Amino acid sequence: MVAAVLAGLWTVGFTVVSQLTGWVTDQVLLASGLARVVWLWPVVGLATVLLVGGPALALARLPRSAAVRASGRAWLAAALALGVLGLLRAIPPVHHEAYLAALAATAASAALVVRRLAPRSAAPAADRPSGAGAADPADGGTLRRPAGKTARTPGPVTLFGMAGGLALLLPWVWVGALGGLLETLLAALAAAALGALAGSLLDSAFWARFTVGAPPRPARLVLVGGLVAGVALLLVAAGVGQSGAQLPLLLVLPPTAFALAALHATAVRRARPAGDADGPPADAARGGGDGTSAGAGWLVGLAVLGPLALTDPEEITLLLATARDVPYWVAVAAGVGLAVAVLLALGYGVLLARPGARPPSRRVAAVTAAALLVTAGVVAAGPGQPGLHGERLLVVLREQADLSGVPAGTPGRAGRDARAAEVYRRLVDTADRTQGDLRRELTRLRLRPTPYYLVNAIETDGGPAVRAWLSGRPEVARVLVSQRVRPVPAPAPTTGGDRPAPAEPVWNVRMIGADRVWSELGVTGSGVVVGSSDSGVDGRHPALAAGFRGGDDSWYDPWDGTRAPDDSGGHGTHTVGSAVGRDGIGVAPGAQWVGCVNLDRNLGSPAHYLDCLQFMLAPFPPGGDPLTDGRPARAPDVLTNSWGCPPIEGCDVGVLRPATAALAAAGILVVAAAGNTGPYCGSIADPPAPYPDVLTVGAVNRERAVTEFSSRGPAPGGAAKPDLLAPGAEVLSAMPGGGYATLDGTSMATPQVAGVVALMWSANPALVGDLTRTRDILRDTAAPAGESVRAGTTRPSCAGRDTTGAGIVDAYAAVRAARAG
Repeated sequence: MVAAVLAGLWTVGFTVVSQLTGWVTDQVLLASGLARVVWLWPVVGLATVLLVGGPALALARLPRSAAVRASGRAWLAAALALGVLGLLRAIPPVHHEAYLAALAATAASAALVVRRLAPRSAAPAADRPSGAGAADPADGGTLRRPAGKTARTPGPVTLFGMAGGLALLLPWVWVGALGGLLETLLAALAAAALGALAGSLLDSAFWARFTVGAPPRPARLVLVGGLVAGVALLLVAAGVGQSGAQLPLLLVLPPTAFALAALHATAVRRARPAGDADGPPADAARGGGDGTSAGAGWLVGLAVLGPLALTDPEEITLLLATARDVPYWVAVAAGVGLAVAVLLALGYGVLLARPGARPPSRRVAAVTAAALLVTAGVVAAGPGQPGLHGERLLVVLREQADLSGVPAGTPGRAGRDARAAEVYRRLVDTADRTQGDLRRELTRLRLRPTPYYLVNAIETDGGPAVRAWLSGRPEVARVLVSQRVRPVPAPAPTTGGDRPAPAEPVWNVRMIGADRVWSELGVTGSGVVVGSSDSGVDGRHPALAAGFRGGDDSWYDPWDGTRAPDDSGGHGTHTVGSAVGRDGIGVAPGAQWVGCVNLDRNLGSPAHYLDCLQFMLAPFPPGGDPLTDGRPARAPDVLTNSWGCPPIEGCDVGVLRPATAALAAAGILVVAAAGNTGPYCGSIADPPAPYPDVLTVGAVNRERAVTEFSSRGPAPGGAAKPDLLAPGAEVLSAMPGGGYATLDGTSMATPQVAGVVALMWSANPALVGDLTRTRDILRDTAAPAGESVRAGTTRPSCAGRDTTGAGIVDAYAAVRAARAG
C-alpha cells in the first residue's frame, strides 16, 4: 500500500510537471521565433511510459493485494495510452482536423485493446462483495445479463454519467466557440473514443477490487477507488488535445473519478433487489447492464469535448495572454469545470453512495440529464457564441501578374499615381482572367470564395478534403490555412495609457534629430500620407485626430466592419503616434494618416494581411469591391507595418512576396518591423520583413545599442537584414482613450522610419515614389550603432550588418540630403 501511494504521487507529479514544461517550451519557441520541435511531445510521452509505466508495472505484478494490482494495471494502461496519444502532437497545430481524426482513431483502438486485455477471471473471495455469485461485478468485469436479453435503454447510472458530463461541458459552451463543421464532427468522434477508453479502463472489473466487505463499504470504494481512478484519468487527460488543450483537463478530469466511483456504488446497489442478496441483478434482468462503463464513457467523453471542440489550440497561447482573450477564458472554463467536478464528486457521493441511500430511479436520472441538455442548448444560443467559426483556406494561384516594364512616369506624386493606377489595372486583369473558373466552382459548392488581386489568390471555406481537391488543380500553386480567431464571451477591456502628454519632444524623437528638422528646416511632413496596418487607431486621440485624412476611403476594418477609426488593443494607436502624432511623440506631426485593421486580438491571417495591403494600394469606400472600386490615386505614400505573419497564422515565407513587389512597383514604400525574436541569428523570418523590397527596421535603446530582443539576419536566402535601426525601447506614444504609455519592440522603431520618409518627401516632393533614391539617402546618412552583447559572452550574437544594418536612422541628415537632392 505504501508503494502504491508513492507510485501514485510520483505519477501525478511527473505528469503535471512534464506537461507544463512541454507547453511552456512550445510557447518559448513560438515567442522566440524558433522552429517548432517536432520530437518534443513524443519524447515526453516516451519518458512518461518509462518513468510512470515502470512502477505501475511492478504494482500490477508483485503485490498480493488485488486492489493494488488493479491500481497498477489501470495506471500502466493509462500511461501507455498517454505515450501513444502524445505521438500525435507531432502533427502541426495548424492541421487540427488531421490531429482530431488521428486522435479519434488512436483512442478508439486503445479502447478496444484495453477491453480485449482486461482481466476476466473472478476476483478472490476476499475481494468479492457480500452475496457475490455468478452475477458479481468482479467476475468478468460486468454484471451478466440473462441469455436473450439486450440493453435497449440507458439505466440510471448511464444517465447520471451523461448528466455529469453535460454539467462539465456547460462552462465550455459558455466561453468557447465551435470551429468548422468537419472540425466539430471530428472533435465529437475523438471525445466519444476517449470516453470509450475511459470506460474500458474504469469498468466494473476495476471497481470491484475496491468494493469489499460484508456488507460492501461505499465510502471505501469512493475514497480509495476514486483516488486510484483519478490518477488514471490524469494520465488520459495529459494525452488529450494539442499542446495547451490538455492543461484544463489536468484540473477537471481527476476529480470526476470520485463521481464515477459513486456511480458504480449505485450500480452495485441496484444490481440486487433489497432482501435478495443472492438473486439475479435487478437491472441485468431488465436488460440494462450495470452501466458503469457507459456512465464513465459519457461523463469523460463530454468533459473532454469542451476543450477539443470549443477552443482552438493555437489560441491557447501566451501571445494572447496580455488581455481577456482565449487563454483567460480557457482558465475561467477550467476553474468553473474544476468546481463542477468537485461538486459532482460530493453530490454523487452523498446522494448516491452514502450508506442506506435509496437507488435513484431511471426517471429521475433521465429528467436530470434532459434538464442539463436543455440548459446547455440555452447557454449556447444565449450567452455563448453560436455558429461555426472554422479556419478558411487561402488558395494561391500559379500565375501572378507581370509587373515588369511599368513606366516610371514623371518625378513626384503625379508619376507615382500613374504607376499605382497601372499596377492596379494589371493586378485586377490577371485576377479576373485566371480566377473565373475556380470562383464559379467554389460558389457552386457554397464555399464562399473571396478573390484577391494583390496576390493572385482566393480565400474560401473548406477542410482537408477541399484542400486536397484544390491542391490538385492545375492553376493552383499551393493552399494555405487562413486563421480565423474564434469569438470570446466579452471583448477585452481597451488598453489605455496612464502617462500625460509630454512637455517636450520625447527622447527617441530627439535622438534621431526629428525635432531639429521641425525647428531648423521647417519640415513637419505636410503633404505626405502614412498608411498603417495594425490593430487599429484611436481616431479621437488628441495627438492623432487632426492628422486623419478623412473621406470615405481612409479607414477599413475587415475583421469587425467598423466605419470610423477605433482601436481596443492599443498597438496600432501607439505606432501611428510615433509616426505622425502631435505633442512631441511623432516624427512627422504634419503628415496625415490612413488606417486598416489587420490584427484582431493580436492575431492575424494571410487573407486579412492582404485585405489591408490591397486597401493601401487602392483605397475603396465602405462596402466597395476592392477589384472594381479601388482608387489608386488615393493610395498613401509610405506604409508602416509593425507586424509579421508566422506559420502559426498560416503564412509561409513567400505568401506575401507578390504583394510587397506590387506595392514597390507602384512607388509605395513598405516599412516593416524586423521582429522581436532576437538575439538569435537568422531570426528575421516572418513575412514581410525578409523581403528585399521592404525597408526592414530593428531597434536600439537609449545607449544607441541594438536591443537584445531585436531580430537579426540574415534573412532566408542570405539577404542582409535589417536595413536600418531606430529607437525601440521605452518609447512613449499615444494609447486609446487619450493617454500615453511606453512600449518596447521593433514595432515601436518601425513607424519612426516611416515618419522620416514622410519628412524627406515633404521636403522634396520629387522624391515621392522614388524608392531607390530614398533608400540610398537613408542608408548613406544613417548613424553608427553599437552591437549588443549577450549576457555571459564577450562577442555580439551576430556579425555586422545582420545586426545593425546601415545604422540608426538620422532624420536631420536624411532630410537635408533629400532637400539637397
